[in-house]
Amino acid sequence: MAGKVEAEIAKRLLIIETGNLAKQAAGSALVRYGETVILATVTVAPEPKEGESFFPLTVDYRERTYAAGKIPGGFFKREGRPRENEVVTSRLIDRPLRPLFDKNFLNEIQVMITVLSSDQENDADVPSIIGASCAVSLSAVPFAGPIGAVRVGRIGEKFIINPTFAQLEESSLDLVVAGNRNTVTMLEGGGREVPEEVLQEAIKLAHKVIIEVVDLEEKLIKQFAKPKMELPGKEEPPKNEELEKEFYRRLPYAERKAITVNLELSVRVIEFCQGKVEEALRISDKLEREKRINEIASGVIDKFSQDYPEQEKTITDTIGQVERNYLRRLALEENKRIDGRKIDEVRPISCAVGVLPRTHGSGLFTRGQTQALVTTTLGTSQDMQVMDELEREYKKRFMLHYNFPPFSTGEVRPARGPGRREIGHGVLAETALSPVLPREEEFPYTIRIVSDILESNGSSSMASVCGGTLSLMDAGVPITAPVAGVAMGLVKEGERAVLLTDIIGMEDFLGDMDFKVAGSRKGITAIQLDVKTDQITPEIMAKALEQSRKARLFILEKMQEKIEAPRKEISSLAPKILIVEINPDKIREVIGPGGKIVNKIQNETGAKLDIGHDGVIVITADTREAANAAKEMVEYLTADVEVGKIYKGKVTRIKDFGAFVEVLPGKEGLVHISQLADRRINKVSDVVKEGQEILVKCMEIDHEGRINLSRKAVLKEKQFPGRKREKDIK
Repeated sequence: MAGKVEAEIAKRLLIIETGNLAKQAAGSALVRYGETVILATVTVAPEPKEGESFFPLTVDYRERTYAAGKIPGGFFKREGRPRENEVVTSRLIDRPLRPLFDKNFLNEIQVMITVLSSDQENDADVPSIIGASCAVSLSAVPFAGPIGAVRVGRIGEKFIINPTFAQLEESSLDLVVAGNRNTVTMLEGGGREVPEEVLQEAIKLAHKVIIEVVDLEEKLIKQFAKPKMELPGKEEPPKNEELEKEFYRRLPYAERKAITVNLELSVRVIEFCQGKVEEALRISDKLEREKRINEIASGVIDKFSQDYPEQEKTITDTIGQVERNYLRRLALEENKRIDGRKIDEVRPISCAVGVLPRTHGSGLFTRGQTQALVTTTLGTSQDMQVMDELEREYKKRFMLHYNFPPFSTGEVRPARGPGRREIGHGVLAETALSPVLPREEEFPYTIRIVSDILESNGSSSMASVCGGTLSLMDAGVPITAPVAGVAMGLVKEGERAVLLTDIIGMEDFLGDMDFKVAGSRKGITAIQLDVKTDQITPEIMAKALEQSRKARLFILEKMQEKIEAPRKEISSLAPKILIVEINPDKIREVIGPGGKIVNKIQNETGAKLDIGHDGVIVITADTREAANAAKEMVEYLTADVEVGKIYKGKVTRIKDFGAFVEVLPGKEGLVHISQLADRRINKVSDVVKEGQEILVKCMEIDHEGRINLSRKAVLKEKQFPGRKREKDIK
C-alpha cells in the first residue's frame, strides 16, 4: 500500500512517499526536496542480541555518484568505503534517532540512507534525517518518534531556512537542528563568531519549521505505520508496591523504567552496596574510581550469585542506578558534583606551547584528566586535500585530524584506523577553528592540525579546540582570535534543572545533555548538542549558552596567560612562501619554451613555482633567501620598463644612428648616437660592441611604445661615476 504527503518548506516542496520502493525492508521512505531525492530504509534482526553494552543501532548514509551525473574516480570506477562526509552525515542522522529507541529492545537495527538524486542546491543531510525518522516510525520497531530537521543560515541580518549551497557560501551561520514537537533534541553546526542571542533566535525559528515537518510525517505514519513489536523477552516485574516504594525511597532519582524483573534482589543490592558505591564515587581520580566500583560490583555478584543465579545483569543495572541517583542527588539537592566541583566550575587547566622541537607549532592542553597534544604543520598549495564530493570538487587547505588511542582511557584494544567517532570529533574541532583562520590571500599555507588525545575524561573534542588554538599561535599562524571550547551537561528532574559546566565522562553518561560550545570572545564558532530528554526549554538553552560563555572566557584567559597572540614569525622549519602577481599575458615569459625558463629559476634557486592561470605565482622554498631570489627573477622577467629608471642592458644590434639595448627580457630600446657618450662621437662602434653590457637610463616611451634610452644621462649623474662603473660591468 503506497502513499505520499507533501508540504511547502522554505518555498520548496518537501515530499515524503512510502510503499513503492524497498518493500521488503521493515520500513522505508522516499524523500524529495527540490530535485534532491533520498531513500531511507530500516531493517531489524529477528532475534535480540544479548550481552551488548550499547544499543545495537547502525546508521549508514551513502551517496551514489550517479545522483549527480558522475562516474566515480579511481581504478575500479565504483563507490568504495564511506568518505569522510558520509561518515559525518551518518553520525548526524544517528544522534537524534538513538535516544528515541527503547533501550530494552536489543534486536539489531540498521538504518540505511541512499542519495539517489542531487540537484547541487539542496544538501541531502536534512532530508535524510527526516527520511530516517519516517522509515523507523513506519516500521514495527518501538520508537518514540517522529522527529523533524531543518538547516538555518544567516545572510546579513536575515535567517535563511534550508539555504542552498550557494547561500551557505555567504552565510555567517550553518546550523542543522533536529527535534520533535516539544523541543529541540540535536544541534550541529558552526558560524563566524555568532553571538549567543542570534543562535537562540535561529533555534527558535528552526523549531517552528520542525513542527511543520513532524506534522507532515505524522500524516503518513497514521495511515501506513505497522503495529509495534513487543519488546523481546521482556518480563513484567511482579507487582510489589512495598518493594517498589522502597526502591524509589532509596533511589529517588533512578530512571522511571529502572524497576527490574527481580525487584527483591535490586532492593537487597541497594541495601548492601549503596554506601560503598557512593563512597567510591567521591574518589576524584577516574581510574581509581572505576577500579573501586568494579571491585564493589564483583563483591556484590559473589554475595548474591548462589541465592540469585544468572542475575548478574540485574545486579550491574542496579549498581548503575545507584551511581545515577547519587550524581543527580548531589547536583539537584546540594549543587555539588562527584569530583567536588561547583556546578559552574571548570576543572584545573594547564597550557604549554612549543613542547615539540621539530614541529612547526605545538600545544599541550590539559583540563582535569583530559589532555590533548596538538600540533600544527604548515604546507604548500601542493599539500591541499582534493575533495571530490557529490555537489562539487574543491581543494581543502585546512584539515584537523583527531586521534583517540586506547591508552588515553587505560584500555587495551586494536589500534586501527580512525573510527566514526574520531572522524566526527575532528570535524567538530575543525569547524570551531576554521572561522578564525587567515584568508588564503593573506596566508598562503596549507594547514594541518593533529590532536592526539593522551588522556580522556570528558570533552576531548573541546580540548582539541583549545590545544589547536595554542598550536596555531605557536606556529605563527595569524588567527583573528583565539578559540576555546567547553562541554555543558544537564541534570533535570521534573521542573528542577541544574546545568553543569565542563562535564566529565560520568556526568555525560548519567546526565541528560551533552552540549559542546566553542568560540571566541566575540561569539560561537561551533556547536553540538545531544540530549536524552525532550524537556529542554528555551530558558534552559539560554542559560546553558550564557554559562558556557563564562566558562569559555575563563578558559581563554588561561590559554592567553601562556601565549597571548600568534608569534610574529612562522617557524624557521616551515616552508617559506611568497606570492607574486603578474599580468596573465606574461605567464609564457616566466614559463618559457617547453618550461625552459621556469625550470631554470627552480634549478638556480631551489624554489618551487606554482603558476596559476590568473597570473598568481606561489613561490615555495626552504629558506627565505631562496624564495626572494626566485621572486626577483620572476619580477625581472615580467617587469615593465619605467621612465627615469636606470638599467643594465645588453647591446643587441648596432646601427649607424645608434645601438639597440635589451634592458629587460624581450624589451629593447634605442640609444641614439647622440646619447651614447658625454662627448661627440663619429661611429657607434667606437663606444659599444654587440653583446656588451652598459648602463642606460629610460628617457621616454612614446605613444607607439618605443623606448628611448640614454647612456649619456647615466654618465652625467654623480651617483653613477660612469667610466669606472662601466669598466666594472664589462
